Amino acid sequence: MSDPSRPKAGFAEYIALVALLISIGALGTDIMLPALDAISRDLGAPRITDGHFLVTAFFLGLAAGQLVVGPLADSYGRKPVIYAGYGVFIAGCLVSGLTESWAVMLAGRVLQGVGAAAPRIVAVAMVRDQYEGRAMARIMSIAMAAFIIVPIIAPALGQGLIHLGGWRMTFVGLVVLALAVLVWFALRQVETLARADRRAFRLSNIGAGLVEIARTRVALGYTLTAGLMYGMFVGYLGAAQQIFQGIYGVGELFAAYFALASTALGAAALVNAALVMRLGMRRLTWLALLALTGLSFTVWALGPLLGGPLPLPLFLLWQLAVFFCVGITFGNLNALALEPLGHMAGLGAAFVGSLATFLSLPLAAAISGRITTAVTPLIAGFALLGLAACFTMFWTNRGRPD
Repeated sequence: MSDPSRPKAGFAEYIALVALLISIGALGTDIMLPALDAISRDLGAPRITDGHFLVTAFFLGLAAGQLVVGPLADSYGRKPVIYAGYGVFIAGCLVSGLTESWAVMLAGRVLQGVGAAAPRIVAVAMVRDQYEGRAMARIMSIAMAAFIIVPIIAPALGQGLIHLGGWRMTFVGLVVLALAVLVWFALRQVETLARADRRAFRLSNIGAGLVEIARTRVALGYTLTAGLMYGMFVGYLGAAQQIFQGIYGVGELFAAYFALASTALGAAALVNAALVMRLGMRRLTWLALLALTGLSFTVWALGPLLGGPLPLPLFLLWQLAVFFCVGITFGNLNALALEPLGHMAGLGAAFVGSLATFLSLPLAAAISGRITTAVTPLIAGFALLGLAACFTMFWTNRGRPD
């Protein structure tokens, strides 16, 4: 747009780039899931199960970083902010990979999250620059389907790196992958925000924009709904290793079981991309939320009747079903929240991403911190947060189903 002489990625390449930019958050957490216990033990964490704080610290930085990168991207353009974000992310990886201190490790993880906020949020604003409404939801759904390859392969990649050189090699892997995506992005993606459309970086402008967003019922309501969905998902991420290796004892097969659940997210994204133009974002999201909530309450109620721990096959069936529902909602909720905010897509994406992430953190901690010897807290968390999401979306739409 601002420099039409630059090479522009074709549609398939554009989708792949967006997916990789968005996936830096998933990559930053999933690649080290097999190493959480080892990191906690080697760096002297208070408890061996405190590894989930490495996930929470990353998302804390991600939430804080989004508050800054959105307004910056509206002022200085999309590409410079993404460049800076990758630099901060790589610095955080180096801090975490070299430290001998648990506290410094957590600080490095926060720094990684701050850096990851730039590509994660600005990529969404970049899509909003060029698409809106159902078309944006379709693009985001296809990107999510491509993005889902990351959580499928990342734990296995992490295990391979750990075998090569211990848990510190996972951070080396993150640096190498970040540099590769950064070079690809620099060479093939044009700037999508024309200079004439940029907003001066003033606190008064940011404050006025935030007030406008907060008063926009649709933006606020769908952001809160997204935060509830993120809460259950991040809660699962923080407890995934404990669930599969600690409770079910799958050992080295952890990466395979984690990948199995991730395929449901990818399948849902493809289904959503195929249906969203015909059925609409709201209707699909409603159906997914109702199914997720009903399934979770049903399995939660079945638990005591089984007279023991939930069998692994039943847990996997529930997980595949509800993750399919989660996958339907992710692309739609972002597009719905940003639909009225096209004139300030960077700040809007920052608000949506930051508020949703901040809301998700205590909810995720409440779920993952309770998972020790059974998966019941996870299922209960999905049921209760799903119900809350249904009520929030009902309020957002003023009682209308679509």
